[in-house]
Amino acid sequence: MKAIFISFNQAYYEMVVALLDRNSMRGFTYWETVQGRGSNKGEPHYGSHAWPTLNSAIIAFTEEEKVDNFLDMLHKMDKQTEALGLRAFVWNVEKTI
Repeated sequence: MKAIFISFNQAYYEMVVALLDRNSMRGFTYWETVQGRGSNKGEPHYGSHAWPTLNSAIIAFTEEEKVDNFLDMLHKMDKQTEALGLRAFVWNVEKTI
């Protein structure tokens, strides 16, 4: 099992959830408002007067065989509108209850 953490501009929410649905990835947790900035060239997303945009985040759990296709779909979406910002990170899930 894998955990996929996705941090994205709030404008992507419906598209990210649609990709989860399309990949039969039902279980996820959503944070509506998160703040941060990209590690390379990403603009800050602080919700402030100077940097008004905000991000959201989702962590989803899925079988390993679904990860690569899902990441490819996210990457294609990000490439279409790179200025918005979207990143995904994958972790191994050691145990569940």
